[in-house]
Amino acid sequence: MEISTQKIKELREVTGVSIMQCRKALEEALGDAEKARVILRKISKASAEKKSDRTLGAGVVASYIHNNNTVGVIVELNCETDFVARNDEFKILAKDVAMHITAMDPENLEELLEQSFIKNPEVTIRALTEEATQKFGERTEIGRFHRLSLN
Repeated sequence: MEISTQKIKELREVTGVSIMQCRKALEEALGDAEKARVILRKISKASAEKKSDRTLGAGVVASYIHNNNTVGVIVELNCETDFVARNDEFKILAKDVAMHITAMDPENLEELLEQSFIKNPEVTIRALTEEATQKFGERTEIGRFHRLSLN
């Protein structure tokens, strides 16, 4: 089955995954974009598992303060190199995780990883970090976080 360049481009824009991986996933899914996204999530999980023993030597600290100024979060998102840590998309991911923690108030890291992401309830925070590992080509993990609230 021939997959259109437009379909590949759309899947890449949504997932951030390489063009070749998007093409392969769409071919396997016979052109169905939703099935291709599921395939890419499985690939992301496998990619993250392969890289799980790599050393995390870089990362960013991001924060989010809710607009009512009564709750905020600081979070550490780790990766392997400063090259990835300086990437704008990596920084946006860290900020999104901080926003999620502000809204969802997880008790600990394990609870956080199992929560559905507030911007896309179809994926968990764990799946989000696995997708980041595939996207950036480096192990990506949430290190620590701290949430402060006046309530």
